[in-house]
Amino acid sequence: MTVHPAQASAPETAPAGDPRPDAEGAEPPEEREQSQEARAAQRELVAHAPGFILDGSSVGGSLVGGAQHGVSGGSARDVFMGRTEIHNHGPASPAAPASGQIPRTLLNGLAEVFVDGPVFEAALERLREERVLVLSGTHATGRHAAALMLLHRLGVPAVHALATETNPAELGARLTSPGGHVLRDLPLSRNRPLRDTHLYAARDQLRKADGYLVVTVENSPFLLGATPCAWVPPDTADVLRAHLAGRRGADTERLLSLSPVRDFLARGAHRPAEAAEFAGMLAAYDGSADAAARLADFGQAAVEQQCREWLGDPDTSLRDKAFLISLAVFDRAPYALAAELADLLFVHFQRLQHPEQPPDIPVFGLAADIRLDRARAVGETCDVDTEWGPVPQFTAYFRKEGTPRVLLTEVWTGHPSTRPALVAWLRELARDGRPVVRTRAAAATALLARADLPSAVALLIDGWAASKSFGPRVTAANTLTLAQLLDAPAVLRLLTQWCTDTHPGRRWTAIRAFGLLAPLRPALTAPALSALAARARAGNSGAAEADNLIQSTALLLSVGVHRGEMLAELVRLLHHDTETVRALALDAFVRACDNAEEGALVEWYADHGMFEADSARDLATLWRTALGDRAHTRGALDALHTWVHVATRRADAEQALLLLLPALVVTADDHKRLRHELHTLRGPDGGPRPPVADRLLDVLAHSGGIRPT
Repeated sequence: MTVHPAQASAPETAPAGDPRPDAEGAEPPEEREQSQEARAAQRELVAHAPGFILDGSSVGGSLVGGAQHGVSGGSARDVFMGRTEIHNHGPASPAAPASGQIPRTLLNGLAEVFVDGPVFEAALERLREERVLVLSGTHATGRHAAALMLLHRLGVPAVHALATETNPAELGARLTSPGGHVLRDLPLSRNRPLRDTHLYAARDQLRKADGYLVVTVENSPFLLGATPCAWVPPDTADVLRAHLAGRRGADTERLLSLSPVRDFLARGAHRPAEAAEFAGMLAAYDGSADAAARLADFGQAAVEQQCREWLGDPDTSLRDKAFLISLAVFDRAPYALAAELADLLFVHFQRLQHPEQPPDIPVFGLAADIRLDRARAVGETCDVDTEWGPVPQFTAYFRKEGTPRVLLTEVWTGHPSTRPALVAWLRELARDGRPVVRTRAAAATALLARADLPSAVALLIDGWAASKSFGPRVTAANTLTLAQLLDAPAVLRLLTQWCTDTHPGRRWTAIRAFGLLAPLRPALTAPALSALAARARAGNSGAAEADNLIQSTALLLSVGVHRGEMLAELVRLLHHDTETVRALALDAFVRACDNAEEGALVEWYADHGMFEADSARDLATLWRTALGDRAHTRGALDALHTWVHVATRRADAEQALLLLLPALVVTADDHKRLRHELHTLRGPDGGPRPPVADRLLDVLAHSGGIRPT
């Protein structure tokens, strides 16, 4: 593999979790010995990946087939997936969240230009029958307007907007007025899911009050037991027609036939708000050359031209160009972060262009609002969610959403002389101690890989993957995962080859990437498992690689809505003729079971799996096999403890366990083993045996004919 001079000048030795290498340039010993746990790595990746990758990708929505870790809206905003996200992790306020009636004039005005879209009628029928509807979809697809129009079409006397701070558990108490209610972008999280029980309570209250409710959410794994209606936006041309009809009447089709309009429509689907904005410009078209130019400059073409002008303008300083590139990487992240790291990039540019001059960075410079205005960007102060709670931050983002992708692609492919500086900068970001910085470095590199995979691999990704420390390998795995989400060519082939590569670092990277990727793209679960099983079959794995293989395989079971298919695949591997493959299936299953986090396998089974005959059968088969395999018995019993402890706080988990337990008893040894474990089980804090264990003992006694003592 060709190595760029910049690569040789900046060896990858410091771990990604450490902002500073030690005096020798080597990573601390403990970093060489311990890697970030796979589930934690996935949460970090999803929490900080930018919108230019996750918005509009097939992830959308189900990030992880229903495993994305956050949704928009709420009381405390978070920079998440490139957008301002809102979460409410604090205690509920004693005051009831405010709500109010939406003006009838607003509803009537929206009705004049609203286009139903392909799923509107089905959603309307569900709302009419069920009285409560969860409308899910990706960012800025018009689902709030659809929610208002669904209620409007029902002919309700009034539509009330509920505050986003409304706690899901309090929904029923907020629905006392007759008519329609809309809850826009309900913030959901691991600690604040929307359960089917919340919707049942809301439906009961709505029947009493003769009301209807539509809740809009971004696609989220925290809809536990609730089946949302996935919103699909209307066709862009239909949106243009609707907005033009009331303004230009018979001129509509002629306007749509204009060359700039055809170009606009040919660039693919546009978000409804963008189409409405373009319609307003089109309605003002007077046939002049200036008006035609304004239409041609709208949207993506204008963004591309602007980025070319920024980067090619000799009058724009290196420092300003560095800020533009940094803002593209940290779009919708804190402004201070983009500005700080822009100066770091400027140093690399300065050394590249004027190696004889020391970099000169003014301590004080232009105010933030002036720099942002020059970059055609805006800023806003909002709360960024951290592990310590919401923290106010001034975040910045480009006015045109497509700017980050276009700008980064243009600088990489249109200005290749910048590559040594960009490579050195991205390597430094990958060693930063802040998760958002490391993740954005991986995301930017993924975009570069989409534009030029061989160069990105040679200059960045392969160096990270071949590192002796785990931090850079995680960055490489994140990069390849995000590159696949961007549909970069040949990434899957590269990962498959690396799974059996002679270099242990590349193998480790590919294994982790498959574990991260498959839940994000459920269609890749089977190929990912096949690649992981092939690696297990090859054997000769060190301890770190073997553990990574187990964690990555377990990750396929830890998130998403396609876990029933994964269970079936693991059962198939139990019959494999290679012992290491069979062991991988059991190790991964036990690891996935021994997890009590929100949305873990036990909760998925209680919500969905126990009602699916095939999934229930396969899960029982895996449990029985793990409990009966001497190498896995202890781990399986520990995982069973975890399920029992979850059952102490979730009645549906207890019910699932009560139904599952008899299927685990085939032999007298099975009965004896389970009876002993349940009898000696103590609470998580070491307290007495939880009552749920006694109820399980009763079921076990009846299934085996032996009464508990």
